[in-house]
Amino acid sequence: MTLDPQAKMVLDIAEKSGRPLLESLAPVEARKLYEGMAKVGGGKPPKVFKTEDLEADGPFGAIPLRVYTPRDPKEEKLPVLIYIHGGGYVIGSRDSHDVPCRYLALEGDCIVVSVDYRMAPEFPFPQPVEDCWAAAKWIAANVESFGGRADKIAIGGDSAGGNLSTVLCAMAKEQSGPNFVYQLLIYPGIDMTGSFASHEALSEGYRLTKPLINWFMDAYFSGDNKDRKDPLCSPYFAKDLSGLPPALIISAGYDPLKDENAAYHRMLLKAGVKSQHSHYSGMIHGFINMPAFLDAAKDCLKECGSGLKAAFAQL
Repeated sequence: MTLDPQAKMVLDIAEKSGRPLLESLAPVEARKLYEGMAKVGGGKPPKVFKTEDLEADGPFGAIPLRVYTPRDPKEEKLPVLIYIHGGGYVIGSRDSHDVPCRYLALEGDCIVVSVDYRMAPEFPFPQPVEDCWAAAKWIAANVESFGGRADKIAIGGDSAGGNLSTVLCAMAKEQSGPNFVYQLLIYPGIDMTGSFASHEALSEGYRLTKPLINWFMDAYFSGDNKDRKDPLCSPYFAKDLSGLPPALIISAGYDPLKDENAAYHRMLLKAGVKSQHSHYSGMIHGFINMPAFLDAAKDCLKECGSGLKAAFAQL
């Protein structure tokens, strides 16, 4: 396993930039810094047919959404991916993940609906889960109004968003809907206790460091519910994973989350869930947000799009 030269370049640029560490800032300032970093890493946004900003009804107020339509659908209803962005439950937005969502819409030939859920520490666990759940139900109920197919709805996200996506799949199973047909889990957080060996082995030097993870976790669990083994935050501790939709799990070789990603793939298979695990051995956490610098980001988003297309085609 060798660090990809392009990933090394990204890490070297970050180290020499003099930027403050995200965990050294107040959340509001960290969000501003991250938005700027995402804009640079994303590069030129690929063109889609149409984008539209909407709002879903939520338990804490309106939830901003962004709908990406990849091509002129004419009279055709298109499949839909509900996308939940990453950022450790503290940073990130529909703007920071605009470029990956555009790629996914184009590569998956599907409508992508990006969810701008409320984040910690202002809204600690389980409130981001509740926001995303409300948004997903609203999207499923209103999908035809923006050209989507109600029988072809997938859900996915990266990092914290991958965690929230698979948590919502479990909730949908328990509550008999919405019927998600596929889950796209890009280096998802699965175990909030950080018990896997890769957390220590890759704790420094590869973007998602131990101090940054601790900062995210302290914010996420700053509310009344501090149980990091609750399946609503740690699917690793769920008693029954059977009946979940087919999954594509993406992992990165220089990511502290890689061991739990591989473990979750095995757990899904053991539970009888179709799961594919694709490992980008030279990559770092967050790499899909950097197509301006990383060829692997484009390759990964293309693979994700192919997975979505294949899943939708089977229905």
